Amino acid sequence: MKSLGNRWILVVALVLLLVLGGCAKKKRAGRTPPAPAARVGQVERGIASWYGEPYHGRQAANGEIYDMEKLTAAHRTLPFNTWVRVHNERNGKEVEVRITDRGPFIEGRIIDLSRAAARVIEMIGPGIVPVRVTVIAAGDNRRAAGNFAVQAGVFREQRRAEKLKKALSKRYDPVVVAPRAGARTEWQVLVGREPTEESAALLARQVRSISGKALVVRWDEVHP
Repeated sequence: MKSLGNRWILVVALVLLLVLGGCAKKKRAGRTPPAPAARVGQVERGIASWYGEPYHGRQAANGEIYDMEKLTAAHRTLPFNTWVRVHNERNGKEVEVRITDRGPFIEGRIIDLSRAAARVIEMIGPGIVPVRVTVIAAGDNRRAAGNFAVQAGVFREQRRAEKLKKALSKRYDPVVVAPRAGARTEWQVLVGREPTEESAALLARQVRSISGKALVVRWDEVHP
């Protein structure tokens, strides 16, 4: 009888371990402090692109109306109103721009310049150029919700975004579908809320194995 009782104890213990293990697989976001503001002097190297029509005259991610003739730019993670100096590595030309929008959402590209800014560093023709981006003035960090997320995909049809959300929600929480305004309404799938870009990058590696794509983005207050 004693042996039978011990076996039941072992069975119950194993069941509890399996249940707890299954719960642990789903990554849930906790309460995190505000993400740090951009550090003056920090440098990032990569590819720059530029955008004009049909985005001109439409609302940028910070709520302003995008004017391609102003010296502005889109960045995935820097706080809005951060000022950066963009150095064209090919010809040495430089321009200073204010971050007002989010993007570019293409792997390998780090900043999307307005047409006016692209003209200053003579990259209108090539379209993309290697650049060095240096923060010269910190932005308004109050508008950031304090976290970073992973963009797992962008879709023209909401139903496709919801389908990906359903798949990702089996392992991650939160997963949200949020509209992204631009030339047309698109739906982006955002995963997690991480306190740093580094932890978001680790999450992106996991998400990429499911969605095939994953970019670290700042979770702005415009998101749910």
